[in-house]
Amino acid sequence: MENSHLHDLFVDELKDIFGAEKQLLKGLQKMKKAAQGKQLQTAFENHYVETENQIEKLKEVFKSLDLFPRGKKCKAMEGLLEEADEILEEYEGDPAGDAALISAAQKVEHYEIASYGCLVTFAKLMNHDKAAEILSEILEEEKTTDVKLTEIAMSEANLATV
Repeated sequence: MENSHLHDLFVDELKDIFGAEKQLLKGLQKMKKAAQGKQLQTAFENHYVETENQIEKLKEVFKSLDLFPRGKKCKAMEGLLEEADEILEEYEGDPAGDAALISAAQKVEHYEIASYGCLVTFAKLMNHDKAAEILSEILEEEKTTDVKLTEIAMSEANLATV
């Protein structure tokens, strides 16, 4: 197969983000429960549903490549969620709690944006058009979530600490 090394990397990264999205579901539930502001709770709830949909979209990507959808434990997501757990404990009930949660959530978003950005590039280079299309959709959703979290931080969460 031409470009087999890139294809192997692409599939490995696809498995990684598939596992990461599944791991994130638990983290989002914890974050929603810990959030104090209604707007932030809603954002975490919406992102949970979006993440479920993204997992289904990733299954379509695997199918478009004639692969069985299988993830692997994402060590990066594991670390980001462990850090989020520490923040939950440290800032529970604190006026800066929601700002801290947003910080943790945006670290996750930035990881996802980087991962999907690479996957889109790899898919385009290998002419996996359907995969590139789906992965681009997910990338845009992650970027939108990041912007929404910034809006909540600037209009509500960060102001609670001043």
